[in-house]
Order: sequence, then C-alpha cells, then structure tokens
Amino acid sequence: MEIEVNSPDSGETLWVVADRTRFLGGLFGSDLELIEVEVPPGSGTPPHTHASPEMFYVVEGELTVRHFAPGGSPKATVAGAGTSIRVEPMAPHNYSNDSQAPVRMLVLVERSMIAFFRDIGTSEPQAQPDFARIGAAMQRHNIDALTMAA
Repeated sequence: MEIEVNSPDSGETLWVVADRTRFLGGLFGSDLELIEVEVPPGSGTPPHTHASPEMFYVVEGELTVRHFAPGGSPKATVAGAGTSIRVEPMAPHNYSNDSQAPVRMLVLVERSMIAFFRDIGTSEPQAQPDFARIGAAMQRHNIDALTMAA
C-alpha cells in the first residue's frame, strides 16, 4: 500500500491568473484530485461550463458562487468558512472574491481540470491575463465561456 504526504511547503504551486493554486494530489484509484486555491480580493472566474464536477470547501474568507439558470437571473451564494459547494457537470457557474480579504478553499475536481490549470498556470501572478492563451486552452480542454446577454 502506498501513502503520499504533502506538507504545507510541498506540492506544485502555480498562479492561475491571479489565484495561487497548490496541487495536493489525487485520490488513489479515482480520477479525482484536490487543490488548494487562494483567491485574492477582486479575483474570480468568468461564467463557464465544463464536464468535470467540482466541489469547493471554503477554509477562510467569503467566496461568492453564482449559478446561471437558463433564461433566469444568476443565483449568487456567499459561502463563508466551513461551507461546501457542489457543482454538477456542465452547470453554468463562476466564482468571485467580492470581499476585501483573501479566500482560501479546497477544490476537488477531475484530472481534466487539473490539466487545464497546469496548462494556463504560471510561476508568478499575471498582472494582465493573456486572454488569447487562456481562450485557446479552454478550447483544448472543452471549457465553454458563457456569453451573458446585455
């Protein structure tokens, strides 16, 4: 039997745009991996869909998670420390840190999403996102950005 241990100073860390993402490893015998994400104030993702289900667990701070129902207004949930959020495959959603303090969360996703994060991740935070590079990576990893009606 194998056991893998990650200490607070181990594990690969990349910046996915402005969010610091630390890769904690996968669950043996499954396609699931765990990451730790630090989301600074003002950071977040655009509305999008993807095949991988996700589960967020907020460790510190307040994360705003939105679900975009077809034909309706987005439903926003402010998730504080100790809150978990499950996102079904292909559910239109996004998250943002609308507070003045950083958010730290654990995220459980399939390896397909880990590959996307590694694809767009950089060794330093990005002052200006390279939207063309991120868009091309989204296409390669079957992640669809949602176009919001004006």
